[in-house]
Amino acid sequence: MSGSLWPMMMPLAEADDDSICVVGAAGHRVRYADGNEVLCGTSGLWNANLGYGNEAIARAVAETLHTHSYAGIFRYENAPAREAAERLLAAHAHDYARVIFSVSGGSANDLVMKLARQYHELGGEPARKLVVGLKDGYHGLTFGAHALTGEDLGQRGYGVDTRLVRHVPANDEEALRKLFAAVGRQVAAVVVEPQLGNGAVELTDSFLEQLGALADESGALLVADEVATGFGRTGEMFASDTWQRPADLVIASKGLTNGTMPASALLVNERIAGRFRSTGALLLHGETQAGTAVTAAAVTATLDEFDRLKAVESGRAVAAALDTRLAAWQNTDERVRAVRGRGCFRAVELADPLDAGAPLAPAYVPGLIRHIRRAGAQVHGGPHGIQLIPALTYSAAEVDELLTAVRAGIDAHAEAATA
Repeated sequence: MSGSLWPMMMPLAEADDDSICVVGAAGHRVRYADGNEVLCGTSGLWNANLGYGNEAIARAVAETLHTHSYAGIFRYENAPAREAAERLLAAHAHDYARVIFSVSGGSANDLVMKLARQYHELGGEPARKLVVGLKDGYHGLTFGAHALTGEDLGQRGYGVDTRLVRHVPANDEEALRKLFAAVGRQVAAVVVEPQLGNGAVELTDSFLEQLGALADESGALLVADEVATGFGRTGEMFASDTWQRPADLVIASKGLTNGTMPASALLVNERIAGRFRSTGALLLHGETQAGTAVTAAAVTATLDEFDRLKAVESGRAVAAALDTRLAAWQNTDERVRAVRGRGCFRAVELADPLDAGAPLAPAYVPGLIRHIRRAGAQVHGGPHGIQLIPALTYSAAEVDELLTAVRAGIDAHAEAATA
């Protein structure tokens, strides 16, 4: 059936297209309604880090549907959610005290903004309302997260209130220092992606060191938005595992249930949790579907599968194969202007097929994605090119297959553009 679904983040005029309607997925392959089967190079939008159709996760979800049906955390608790929280705390290299479940990365960012502001109010600093993000950072499209998102994604047109949000360029230490010198005592939190989802831009060690120092000096909270980078995506279980100054709050979502359930989690340190506990304050945030028993079972099963499959180690091997193949491609193809990112999270900036001296115009990216899909691989668009986000469980042969399909799609796109 077609003509009834309104898909997200695409013009409605382009809906009802069988070439983008998934009818099945297994392992690292996706089948479309037009009969095309392709290698997935997006991990299902960063979600299916272990590939599609994991039996252990599916069994855990099915069993908990029978034993619990619906059991949430809105003024109640449930045993699977308690277990999932304990497992998540143990999965991060730094110490955290509590886990708050939510349903998406966007809603978790909304929660962070509320939590940070209330934390400071409880500490006698009600004027701390500003939340700082990075230009070109992405945190979601719910109203709070939409304000925090540093890309121009229609905030003005939708009436998104950005008055209490500030943005600085990624890795610009001078801009960061100037901002804190001007309004540091008004900042509730700084929220950053360890590697920006838009373009796979890594935060430098020096910038992270400056962030930590300014947070400590000013009293602001430091937040790691690991929606995209969590669960082995950049070489560690969490990218912020390697931060010398731990984040006060860590957001996880995309890999949390291997994409099987809408879910996110906020890891909270003892300093924050202790203030709410000692004051008896109520955090006014509730979501009907957050932390349900079924979702929590998927979280625990995903963590079990990460251990069984040695997924983080496997992802490092995939990343090493990507390193070799991307370097060889860049060295032999003048159309590759830049390669960014690390682990299994890469961006490839390409030249314009009509002007090799200019980057690929954003208007060309959707067409390029279609040509790559016809050539046998599903990839994600990025600024002036594409992003490669393979599952952590790829084989070396699949890395080769991905790059072969990408290059064939680029060739076909260039031929069509210059015809």
